[in-house]
This record gives sequence, C-alpha cells and structure tokens, in this order.
Amino acid sequence: MKILFVLEHYYPFIGGAEVLFKQVCEGLVKKGHIVTVITSRLPQTSTFEIINGVSVYRINTSHRASRYWFTFLAVPLSIRMARSVDIIQTTTYNGAFPAWLASRLTGRKCIITVHEVIAEGWRSMMGMNPIMACLHRSLEHIIIILPFDHYIAVSSYTAERIKRCGVKKEKISTVYNGIDYELFDPQKADGRAVRSKLGLKDEFIYMYYGRPGISKGLEYLIRAVPLISEKISHAKLLMILGKMPSDGYKRITDLIKELHVEKSVILLEPVPRNQLPSYIAAADCVVVPSISEGFGFTAIEACAMRRPVVASNVASLPEVISGTFKLVPPADPSALADGIHSVFAGTVTTSEEKHFYWSDCINGYEKLYYKLIDNDFSRSRTK
Repeated sequence: MKILFVLEHYYPFIGGAEVLFKQVCEGLVKKGHIVTVITSRLPQTSTFEIINGVSVYRINTSHRASRYWFTFLAVPLSIRMARSVDIIQTTTYNGAFPAWLASRLTGRKCIITVHEVIAEGWRSMMGMNPIMACLHRSLEHIIIILPFDHYIAVSSYTAERIKRCGVKKEKISTVYNGIDYELFDPQKADGRAVRSKLGLKDEFIYMYYGRPGISKGLEYLIRAVPLISEKISHAKLLMILGKMPSDGYKRITDLIKELHVEKSVILLEPVPRNQLPSYIAAADCVVVPSISEGFGFTAIEACAMRRPVVASNVASLPEVISGTFKLVPPADPSALADGIHSVFAGTVTTSEEKHFYWSDCINGYEKLYYKLIDNDFSRSRTK
C-alpha cells in the first residue's frame, strides 16, 4: 500500500502530533508499506530526505510571515504526489486543506486525524483577543466539516466533539495514540542524577514539560507559583519548555518576571527525548494545566513513570489519566495550587494503570486504510 501523509510539521519538530506520525509512518514502513510525507522545511533540514524508510519532502515556508502559508504552498506537490498513492492521510490544522483538495482532484480517499476540537474554548484562551479567538474557531470548524472520507479521533472525547460539528458517527473511528513504554520505564530512569545536576536536594519539585501552546494553560500554572510557595516553602517549578511558538514562550517568560517568581522556577530548554524519563523521575509530581487536550501525552508518560499527576479535569484528561493523580478545575491557579499541595500531603486518587501501545495505534491506522481502500475497490467492481 502506498500512503501519502500531508502534515504541516514532522520530525524533528517537537510536539505530540509529530511523535504520533513519526511512530505511525515508520511503523507502516516496517509492515512493508511505502510512506511519503509532505511537510514544512525546518532549519538544517533538506528539501528531500529519507528518515528510517520514510520519504520526506519539505516545503520551504520559513521566509513567510505566517505558518498558514503551508496550507497554500503544499497544494501543488500534494496533488502531484496523490496521483501515485492508494490513500491520503492528514491532520488538523494546516495540512488538512491541501490533502483534501488533492483527494478530490485525484479521486483518492483522504483521512484526517483530529487531535482536538477546541470550539467555544478558543474564547477562554488567555492571551488571545476575541477577534482572533473567533477567527480560530471559524477556521477549525471549516476544516472539520470538509467532507473527508473518514475521521480518526485520538480519544473518545475528541470523537464526541467531532460529532457535535455535524460529522456522522459512522465516519469517525477512535484510535488512541501510544507511548514508548520501553523508554518511559521508571526502572531505567535516574532521577537522583538529574537532581544532583540541577543542584536540588530536598526541594519539592513539581514539573511541566512541553511547548508553550495557547491551550496548555501555562499562564495559570505560573500564576499558581506564589500560591504554591505559600503552602510549600521549599517547592520549585521545573519547566522544560520548548521555544515554539515563540510568542507563547515570550508570554510565559514575561509573566515569570512580572510576578517576580524567578527564584521559584527552574527553566530549561528541551532535553533529548531519551533523557526525559530521568527528569520526570526527578520530580515529585507532574502538572498538566491544559484548558483543552485531545489526548494528553504528558499525562500518560508521567503515569507510565509512576509519577503523581495534577491535571485539569477537562477534555480527554479524565479519560486517559491513571495511577496516582489529582484532577482539578481548569483555568484556576488556586485549584492547581491546592492540587499540588494534595500530592505533597498524600491526599490523591489512585486507580489501575491504563496502557496505550504504539502497536495498537499503528494497527488501527492500517486496518482503517485497508477497509477504506477495499470498500472503494468493491464499489468499483459492482458498477
């Protein structure tokens, strides 16, 4: 089977969606399929390269003022590549239109993976003005209601949100993302070495890691820092924070200075992924303050590492979280502070651990592709 992926970002870009599609693309190659990716070019990458058997074509958008240019610049190559494949896969947001258009012009089936549907939640995004919130909500809705042949939701919560947009239930399949349990193995991590490296001894460490996306609720976590310090005098926030999007990074670093909490925050640049489990092991708890979350990689990785998790009781997080955790109301610094203090005091919820395997995810995508292709072939034979 020949599969074309049209994705705004791909490895080595850092993000949950990029982790997903790297695993899916390489997993499909290992199963004998031919996989091609059209994506945007990153610094120090080539316009074409083969990564672990995946052919990656990169479109140069770095000279453009907006990331939305990928939507238009990817159209010609997507149409040309679509003619020689069996099926097209894309995802929200900026790769969706060129993939859908290529599908309609070439007659190939097109599937979209939807990570989350924020909908009315755009209005509650801290730092986003009402006009931009309305624009993002409208663009999101337009993408969802494009007549794709099938929709993959990364959680049951996301599937329900897609249905609310008017998509028929039979066109939606839930395929959970996976995580690498061999990597996120608490027995292999060395949290003590990380604490020693950072000069931490008896401090109570609550940790956030990821990108400063507008839906991640980081502003609420930073505003919770002084409240946490009042409750736990030796507490420190360890942040492993990506620098993209750059406006989000600036917003968070400016807020840290504005609130004068620099001494209570340890701000680190992203670490190599194979080192991340040791940093998680060094923390007393991991915080996921998102105000919208389609799946929740951070929460699940922390659960796999047997770390207590304080997470917003919103979107997919109650669906996927397990182990030792505390769910708190979203967009509420006081609730976050109380939740982190609950971990410190040992008053948390416990449950049986949930597992999300990459093999199940890859098989789910493959089965869906075969089903769509076989149905299309069967219909053509009956004409």
